[in-house]
Amino acid sequence: MGQDGAHAVLRPVGGGGEWRTDPDRVRAATLAERLSAGVQAANRRARQTVAQALDVDLDRPPRAVVGCAECARLDRERAAARAAFDWSAQTDANVLLRRRQNADHAA
Repeated sequence: MGQDGAHAVLRPVGGGGEWRTDPDRVRAATLAERLSAGVQAANRRARQTVAQALDVDLDRPPRAVVGCAECARLDRERAAARAAFDWSAQTDANVLLRRRQNADHAA
């Protein structure tokens, strides 16, 4: 972003808090780093848009609906995946549980 006295002033590509550092420790980002940061910023904006449209907090896992056998099954699968440190399967269970809630348990 610039300089503030003897410090370089930096900010993430997608926005966020500024920080100051020694200008001798700063280098230009590589093309791959700039592209990666841009994709992360776009994904963050898209998640926020979806979360607002669905009125949900996508940073929190969905909760199983009490009394629903399918939700309970997905919740058990998610717990087993978490216990096995299988983050991909845990995410899959979260996605399926959220889809089920949106399709079958929408208010």
